[in-house]
Amino acid sequence: MLLFPRITLAQYGNPTEAYTHQSIIKKKDTIRYHIYSKRKLEDQQKILLFFHGSGGEPLYSEVTVYDTIQVEENGELVEKVQKQIYLGSSVPFDLNTIPEECAFIVISKKGVPFKSNDEQYTAGRLFIENEGLDYRVWQGDEVINHLLKKHIKKPSHVMILGHSEGSDVVAKLGHVNKHVTHVGFLAGGGNTQYYDFALFIQKEVQRGNITQEEGVAHLDSLFSDLKRIEDDPNSTSKQWYGHAHRRWSHFNEAPIDNLLKIDKPLFVAVAGQDQSVPVESSLLIPIEFIRHHKENLTYKIYPNLDHGFSVPPSNENEEWDWQMMTVFEAFLEWAN
Repeated sequence: MLLFPRITLAQYGNPTEAYTHQSIIKKKDTIRYHIYSKRKLEDQQKILLFFHGSGGEPLYSEVTVYDTIQVEENGELVEKVQKQIYLGSSVPFDLNTIPEECAFIVISKKGVPFKSNDEQYTAGRLFIENEGLDYRVWQGDEVINHLLKKHIKKPSHVMILGHSEGSDVVAKLGHVNKHVTHVGFLAGGGNTQYYDFALFIQKEVQRGNITQEEGVAHLDSLFSDLKRIEDDPNSTSKQWYGHAHRRWSHFNEAPIDNLLKIDKPLFVAVAGQDQSVPVESSLLIPIEFIRHHKENLTYKIYPNLDHGFSVPPSNENEEWDWQMMTVFEAFLEWAN
């Protein structure tokens, strides 16, 4: 949840107040989506729909942090504890940079609030029982169609952008919805998420951190785990790596199979130091586009960045170097 920079509420105000909120009721279900727009929605020329990564956390969550600071009292420096309230978010962009002519949209996951003040918040059964690729694609498809029917009649751009698990979503939504004009795929791989676990094990072998014999044992264990998931694919009570079997089995499509169906401009950005989705998995994307003689791909590797497009501190005296906005701005420039 705190993969991206935290915003100090006392210093910057509360960006959540800048959103307006809409609902779509269909098939006895409710889709809740949220709009940030500097203009009246009906006057906008472009739509940007962002899909965040995995997990059942709210889009925004308040987090209390107690920092030790030094203050001067009677000519001496004294340490005091200062309470700060931060806003943790899975929306990694500075809203102020959203172009004037663009409506920025995010969608709440099923059963998950837009914002929570509860630091111990845990998503309930409603989220777990609906978590899956096709469900998130359905949400996105309905939101785009609703926006075009009710609010923005003839936009010049309908852009979709996904990060991490969200990249799997836009890979499929990019060919499901006929109105999409530009697709942004961030920090995703070409193969199934299952494959990434196997690749990381073999990378440990190549680095010399484990022997090939140990690697084989780890792979055998992984294959047994994956078989258990696929033997009981709809279980919401059995867990693996923090997610229910249902979530894993409902996200087991290889993104490359969906990406190859997209005929609109496609922007793929991956991180060379990603420890969640190995960059090697994404190499399949440009290779397959070349093999299929497709010309709609822009593929970029950011060599020194991690999964959140940042450089982690190497010691306690350094701070995080957040570069997600660099990637975001590159996407907007490419789309325009």
